Amino acid sequence: MGASGSDGKAISYSCGITHAPLRYETIGRALERAAEAWPDGPALVVPHQRVRWTWSELAEKADALAAGFLSLDFRAGDRLAIWAPNCAEWVIVQLAAAKTGIILVTINPAYRAAEFEHALNLSGCRGLVLAERFKASDYGAMLAEIAPEFAAGFSRSERLPALEVVISLGHAKGAILSFDALIARGGNADRNAVAELAQTLQPDDAICIQFTSGTTGQPKGATLSHFGLLNNGHLSGSLMDLTHADRICVPVPLFHCFGMVLGVLTAVSHGAAIVLPGEGFDPAEVMRVVEQERCTALYGVPTMFIAQLSHRDFANYDLSSLRTGAMGGAPCPEDIMRRVMTDMHMKDITIAFGMTETSPVSFQTRADADIETRTATVGTVHPWVEAKVADAKGRAVPLGDVGELHIRGYNVMSGYWNDADRTAETIDAAGWMRTGDLAIMDEHGRCRIVGRSKDMIIRGGENIYPIEVENFLRTHPSIVDIAIFGVPDSLMGEEICAWIKVSEHLADDMIREYCSGKIAHYKVPRYIRYVEDFPMTASGKMHKPTMREFEASEREKANIAQAPNETASDDGQCCGQTFVRSPSAPDLPPHRAQASTEPTEI
Repeated sequence: MGASGSDGKAISYSCGITHAPLRYETIGRALERAAEAWPDGPALVVPHQRVRWTWSELAEKADALAAGFLSLDFRAGDRLAIWAPNCAEWVIVQLAAAKTGIILVTINPAYRAAEFEHALNLSGCRGLVLAERFKASDYGAMLAEIAPEFAAGFSRSERLPALEVVISLGHAKGAILSFDALIARGGNADRNAVAELAQTLQPDDAICIQFTSGTTGQPKGATLSHFGLLNNGHLSGSLMDLTHADRICVPVPLFHCFGMVLGVLTAVSHGAAIVLPGEGFDPAEVMRVVEQERCTALYGVPTMFIAQLSHRDFANYDLSSLRTGAMGGAPCPEDIMRRVMTDMHMKDITIAFGMTETSPVSFQTRADADIETRTATVGTVHPWVEAKVADAKGRAVPLGDVGELHIRGYNVMSGYWNDADRTAETIDAAGWMRTGDLAIMDEHGRCRIVGRSKDMIIRGGENIYPIEVENFLRTHPSIVDIAIFGVPDSLMGEEICAWIKVSEHLADDMIREYCSGKIAHYKVPRYIRYVEDFPMTASGKMHKPTMREFEASEREKANIAQAPNETASDDGQCCGQTFVRSPSAPDLPPHRAQASTEPTEI
């Protein structure tokens, strides 16, 4: 803080300050340090796979797999995709790839065949590690649809021309190798080569490509380095006061930066144990594993914490070992935050905010933050990171004004893989990353996210930020969760639509009465749909594009008239609202989950 404009007024700029230096080393070297410092300390615990490895054992398995990769002539800079849910093998692949300089391409488990094909071809993947299946996704079948040659015994594919090696976490077939065979394949020469590589790999080397924001076109591949990812994990863990005595429960997906960085790399840099409660999120299983393993930290998006708190057996689980953790992905209602801190014993929980392109965390609350800071803001900028709230020309706006959040620092990606044009649109000549998030910075350097620039609703010339309306309606005692978004309107340009999940029946006029006189009349939702669930991304965020598509389709089907007397009046009352009660939105079309969607909180 302390920056001022030419007129002497304080501007929205902040720089994270810390006495701890950045760690200029590779992920592989950090793993070696962990094995040296805590050889017998717990490193990876995966109860459903009966895995319980120490740091020395995890490092040994990563070395063995790295040697296996070299035996197949993988070289630093080659791309290797992984398409699998959370499992022990995922962690080994991440660490082994880092030890060899292979660039890991993380594939969203919710991707379908076309998205998978695009990701592999854009990144030019030479190798692929895949699970046989997860939930309704049959990865083997989708691979066979695109590249049947591998199952037939050939190691070349017409539609995936760069792909040469396929490794299955299940059974070998044709030219497809098994993971267990690969990890046993490397010989002494390959092991020696892994050690020699450690002397040549550099912290600034690209080590990961993560796909993000495919809602307005094909997904982009954010290119991230050892240096950015490792330091972001280390600093995020420091703000949670993590040590080698902690055990982190990680129910968030590893393909996403939240799990891969705050889960795996935070643990590597602090010596804490990584605990994976399951392949996907199940609230009862998470609580069972927290109790069984005496976890001290827990991660999740607000919907995950809500699911645990509202579980019928919540009171039967002993969560008293919990102390801290990280929550991201969306704002947390104040009542939920209070219950997380008291009923779940997470008094030191932090809010983490960022995006894949920033490795991912750029703002985080501190462990001793008050309720307002944890629920109304995303805290202050991360150590060694700069932030400004800027206008359309990139100039920092005065404190308290709305603008787009820009980030600069070690954590910003090098660019989008093989996409110079979109990189130039996102990172300016001075190195500032345009996040697309609308924000307000206060005099303490705290940042409040008011929405996505593309999500802002313009109704009759009035700018409406969905988060503001969501935060207000979440104060209603019967509203469990809510999503606010705009739908096209011939008279007003856009109207506000709300999808609401309730804990008990609400009469249609209760929402109007609750809003009356408390928020401006133009912010009151015109359309309301009561739902039991929301379309979600694989990383646990609400997927508003799917909701918009559904509502636009419903409006078209119903051919709803937009007469002047149906609009909101100037006296703060909302007239002529249309309420649609749909317990589970049964006709909702399948949503296209993305690695990172709006809002860009982790």
